[in-house]
Amino acid sequence: MTESRPLEEMAMAAPEREKKRDPIGVNGIRNQSDFDPSDPPPFKIAEIRAAIPRHCWVKNAWRSLSYVFRDLFVIFALAFAAIYSDTWLVWPFYWAAQGTMFWALFVLGHDCGHGSFSNSSKLNSLVGHVLHSAILVPYNGWRISHRTHHQNHGHVENDESWVPLTEKVYKNLDESTKTLRFKVPFPFFAYPFYLWNRSPGKEGSHFNPYSKLFAPSERNQVITSTICWSVMAALLVYLSFEVGPVQILMLYGVPYWVFVMWLDIVTYLHHHGYDQKLPWYRGKEWSYLRGGLTTVDRDYGIFNNIHHDIGTHVIHHLFPQIPHYHLVEATKAAKPMLGKYYREPRKSGPIPVHLIKNLVASISQDHYVSDNGDIVYYQTDTELYKMSESKCN
Repeated sequence: MTESRPLEEMAMAAPEREKKRDPIGVNGIRNQSDFDPSDPPPFKIAEIRAAIPRHCWVKNAWRSLSYVFRDLFVIFALAFAAIYSDTWLVWPFYWAAQGTMFWALFVLGHDCGHGSFSNSSKLNSLVGHVLHSAILVPYNGWRISHRTHHQNHGHVENDESWVPLTEKVYKNLDESTKTLRFKVPFPFFAYPFYLWNRSPGKEGSHFNPYSKLFAPSERNQVITSTICWSVMAALLVYLSFEVGPVQILMLYGVPYWVFVMWLDIVTYLHHHGYDQKLPWYRGKEWSYLRGGLTTVDRDYGIFNNIHHDIGTHVIHHLFPQIPHYHLVEATKAAKPMLGKYYREPRKSGPIPVHLIKNLVASISQDHYVSDNGDIVYYQTDTELYKMSESKCN
């Protein structure tokens, strides 16, 4: 990784840059375009909605269920093949493939949480609980916090997923927490810990019905999803006694952590790591539209179809009611309206290795935002960055 200017100079200049609302590229390189992504867009969300064909909003329960059946078939086929062959030539492939399929299940459960799976709230809840509980996700607890993320994306204090730390919060972190959050590969295993404790500076748990995440009227829903999660956890413990903990670890435990890596990496890349730094907002500068426009689409190569086109994230963030099988078409229709506010994803080869650079650079350099200002950009802790660089070299 190279730098065009000394990191100390970058850090000293950061407040002035924020004042001028002049975004700087991930490596400190000024974007040559006159376009400022923090400028209020010249269009309204209703105009974007109008540009998307009507049929893109139609939810087909049977079509959605067909993806569930497809994914479950692949999952059971992979497990059967691994058990039947039982060779170390197969297990690593199984872990990678099965973990990816767990991630695909999560995306379908995520659609249930948004109501884009079907028009039936009961079907959405049933399928969502089954799919998410199967991969140890508390469906309602996560669904509600994810709704908070969508409603407040891009807001420094109110966002929920991979929210930036303010400088004051960041500087009060102990060194172990900084390491776990900002040094590869530790952030890729954060999701289960986030479910229990949320992010630094935020209190609550996705399993606790009395958490600050939830309104009193939502407590019974959280209890339901926590019970479902507990049943799945108990089932895994029971199977460990029946067939052996090593077998369950190989069949379920390792794929589960591959799934966690997928979730953390994809979620992070959809909100961080673009070549040009993107703004975060406070106060009157924030709006649902401006926050949603700071999300980033990504191309995942052969995985696009496997994980249900989750890489079409901008339109999904603005209109989460659109089913995943219409997102590609809806994005194409909306791009002329979005103009420069839409960032065309870099085309991927079969395996999206090109995203590694964006991921590592952002985690290594995007540490905190200023305590003040209504439009802010990530800043770098130069000491932490130097330590990361020295270990890589």
